[in-house]
Order: sequence, then structure tokens, then C-alpha cells
Amino acid sequence: MSDPVVAPLGEAAILITVGTSLARDVSRRVQGIARSLERLSIDGVTDIVPAYTTCAVYFDPDRTTRAAVTALVAQAIAAPDMTESAGREVVIPVRYNGEDLKDVARATGLSVGEVIARHSAPRYYAYALGFTPGFAYLGDVDTSLVLPRRSTPRVRVPAGSVAIAGAQTAVYPSSTPGGWHLLGTTTLVMFDPQRDPPALIRPGDLVRFEAIP
Repeated sequence: MSDPVVAPLGEAAILITVGTSLARDVSRRVQGIARSLERLSIDGVTDIVPAYTTCAVYFDPDRTTRAAVTALVAQAIAAPDMTESAGREVVIPVRYNGEDLKDVARATGLSVGEVIARHSAPRYYAYALGFTPGFAYLGDVDTSLVLPRRSTPRVRVPAGSVAIAGAQTAVYPSSTPGGWHLLGTTTLVMFDPQRDPPALIRPGDLVRFEAIP
């Protein structure tokens, strides 16, 4: 893995690029750098946003300078906090009753049972949270299940829907529009603002889906 690249991101942010492809080792390093930055408690930094291969650091130019933030970013890069790199394991019970389950089976040339078995077999890695609060992008889906998003997104996908798109899978934490293929449902609450932390899945976690009747 090459050294991270640090560059300006507009007038009040810095972008740290750790890699160029979706990979667990890249993601773990991104998360480690983000944790180090959070624990430095940098005055004037307003937000730290880790993503697949990057970490954006936003700051208030009235309270600090780009040079000061860049110096602390260098510290975090040199000593990323990898203490949580193994992540937790989160088990999600799934009733495989999704609207698109049969269509996914037809599109992949598999039986419904094979789709369920191949989707529930891996321990998925939580690369990032985004789209809506608590929505965790999990990978990597078995290559036989990789499909593009639906050509026509749904106006409303119910909360708790378990879905796939591309090489990733996810659980919709709330009722939103969406274009992923729906395989099933879970009754687990993925995001609760009264819970600490609110999101059930955190970046770096390992997630396993368990088929239930």
C-alpha cells in the first residue's frame, strides 16, 4: 500500500487519500487515521468523514489554520489507531422474503435456495456508512450474486429491507427510495437516535446474515 496523499478539499477541508480501490486493508487504515484524528481532539476541526478510500477533515478557518490541521493530519497518518481494526461481529437475522429474490435467482442462474445460501455465507466487512443514517455498505458479495442496481429505483423501500447491488449488500435503516435488489427483511433496528452509538453497524465491523424461517 502506498503512502497516503494529503490535498486541499476546498477552502476549509483536507482530503486524505489512502488508496484507489475498494479493499479491506485500505478501509482499515482509513478508519485508523480517522480514530487518531478524533482522539487528538483538534480545536477548530468541525467534522471527520471516513469513506471507502479517503478521509475528509473539515475545519473552521476562523478558529484554526490549514497548516495546523495538516500538521496534525500528518501525526494521525504516521500513527493510525488500529486498536479496533478487527471490528465486532454483528449477526443479522433475515427472513428471505424479498420482492426481488426470485428475479435475482433468474438473473444469476441460481435457485432461490442457492441465492440465500451464498448471500448468508460470508462475513461481510462494513466499509462505510452513508446515504442515510445507519446505512452500512457491506462487502464483498459472492461474485455469482453481483448485479447492477435496478433499472427503475423504488420510490419507497421499507426499513429493515436486506438488499444487494454491485458487490455490496446492506440493510435499509429507514424507509427511503432505493434501487437495490431486495432479498429479505430483518426486524433489527439499524439506527436509533436514542441509542449509543445510534447505528447498529459501525465501519470496520464484520456482519453475518442468518437465515430464519
